[in-house]
Amino acid sequence: MPQFHALARTAFSLAALLVLASCGAGRTTGRVATGASSNASPDAVSNIDGRRGPVLMPVVPAVRGAIAVRVQHPANGALLNVDSTFIFGTVGTGDATLRIGDRVIPVAENGAFLAFVAIPRPPQATDSISFLVLDVSRTDATGAITDTARRVIRVRRSVVKPLPLNGPLVVDSASVQPRGAMRVRADELMRVSVRAPANAVAWVRTGDARTVPLVRTSDVNFTTAQAASARATAPVNTDNGMLFTGEVRADQLTSAARLMVARDADTLRFPLGNPVVQLPTSARVYGVLRSRTTGLVAQSDTDQVVSARPIPDGFSKWALLPGTQLEITGVQGAQTRVRFDSQLETWVPTDDIVALAEGTPGARRIAGGMRVLPTRDYVDVIIPTGMRPAFLVEPDEKKLVLTLYDTRLSPEISPMIGNDPLVQQLAWEPVATDRTRLEVRLSQPVFGWLALWDDNRRALVLRVRRVPPINASRPLAGLVLAVDAGHPPGGATGPTGLTEADAVLPVAQKLATMLRARGATVVMTRDTRETVALTDRPVITRRAGAHAFLSVHLNAFGDGTNPFTNHGTSTLFFHQTSEPLARFVQTELMRHIGQRDLGIHYQSLAIARPTWYPSILAEGLFLMFPDQESAMRREDWQERYARAIADGAEKYFEALGRRVYGDRDQQ
Repeated sequence: MPQFHALARTAFSLAALLVLASCGAGRTTGRVATGASSNASPDAVSNIDGRRGPVLMPVVPAVRGAIAVRVQHPANGALLNVDSTFIFGTVGTGDATLRIGDRVIPVAENGAFLAFVAIPRPPQATDSISFLVLDVSRTDATGAITDTARRVIRVRRSVVKPLPLNGPLVVDSASVQPRGAMRVRADELMRVSVRAPANAVAWVRTGDARTVPLVRTSDVNFTTAQAASARATAPVNTDNGMLFTGEVRADQLTSAARLMVARDADTLRFPLGNPVVQLPTSARVYGVLRSRTTGLVAQSDTDQVVSARPIPDGFSKWALLPGTQLEITGVQGAQTRVRFDSQLETWVPTDDIVALAEGTPGARRIAGGMRVLPTRDYVDVIIPTGMRPAFLVEPDEKKLVLTLYDTRLSPEISPMIGNDPLVQQLAWEPVATDRTRLEVRLSQPVFGWLALWDDNRRALVLRVRRVPPINASRPLAGLVLAVDAGHPPGGATGPTGLTEADAVLPVAQKLATMLRARGATVVMTRDTRETVALTDRPVITRRAGAHAFLSVHLNAFGDGTNPFTNHGTSTLFFHQTSEPLARFVQTELMRHIGQRDLGIHYQSLAIARPTWYPSILAEGLFLMFPDQESAMRREDWQERYARAIADGAEKYFEALGRRVYGDRDQQ
């Protein structure tokens, strides 16, 4: 938690800030300057200032001028379905007092502020608008108010439709499921649900006149007697809605199917069958994956992939090659369910798969005659399968585990050409009738890999990258390192309007200079304020032959998060092979700029998913804090951030070199 220090008045204590961070009223002076952050872990490593604990944040420079209120977040008219929100911006001058409601909010010496406040309840339950009122004032030496300003921020929230126990029966029709276009198997069980008053009953009348009851899942113990008692005392407009759910076979949800909700003599009916279209039962339906990516990715087949997910709109687990044929087993709006093999179904974007004509036969994949071909920088494991398979590559210390779905393996011979020591052994086993697992066992730790399709050989190629030569005395010498200044588009914004994209660019430029001074060749994904597409950054990195990807960011929170209790420093990664790099960088971030050690995190980040090199994304500070935004305007703090990443990368490659090569220089 940043600890604000007044330059012209009494310093604030940590306890005062804790009061301000709460949603209750706080009473203190409103004019402060930001000083040391106080929320670093008590077990933080010794930092470059020669002490343990938090790195001292620089004092925010004083700004004096006219009152000018500008709120960066929330935007006027924003939809916030939370009870409390952070609000930050500037009042234009550091000698003003800010009140939000009945609370005095600290103002930094440059006029910036950050607070976590409760969102007032609308006067009526059916209203969706709340108002955050900011009052700013300035006084002279006698305490007389000399200047004032007011800013009102209107925020919206979704209103739950009240479902009373009394009066005419009312049902939340927007909650009825299933909804939207769907294609499913005839025997598939479809979830049917509706939000209705707790004292109602609900059921589905199927297309063949059967009755399928829906049960209360919000409170299954809500009895008829309780319903009658509640009805007698409940106000007319009180919401007493509960969720009723059940499962019905898809072939019973014809156009004649109806969802029925009744209470006393009132009965409401909702159609169900129209959006549900059954897949043909006479033959399977297949589709072929395609990539719609534009920009640099569209020019390179190596970088084109289609993400598959365990659930619709879930995290990306599989990176599949365009041209892969898969069985289509369902459609749910913008997501299509596909079958990998007899045991696994996943979801891909509907726009990323093209349905083939009915009657198209399924793919037949038999892998055999594997070959191992070495080159200077990598080794290719070539697996002829005839057609592109769905697959998953998982690193595990000194081996890569390749799972081939809907593929049978029959390798009569697997020559290892060139007697190369990197790939020591290929071990395979059928884990199911239509699923095969291949282990590529290595003499080195897994460093990077690519999965490619060789059209000439009709083979899947697993390209295994060697650990690069590493100089024991200058670990970065001769390496190619990619430096990524995060954003634009998008990104966080600070209270006085500093954008993340602008804040991290000088950090990335300084990082590039430091890495070059240590002997590395540096490729920058952007070196100007111009926008670079998210999908282009990994392509730039791979084409340059980079040995690591270092992305520089500043953090932000989602709505409803209390920033005073959650901020800190973190490093993110995706693949297991990037975890050691993330750990080294995080340690150095804590030494140089860390306020609280939030640790390293696995996160499904698009720029961290490529596999040819280890990659990390550093979140050094939270730009929404006045003192942290101010620090990122300073060259010395930009250098601190850059040096932390440079030191972390150097120590990572130093440790990797010792592990693989011992203390011998490889250059």
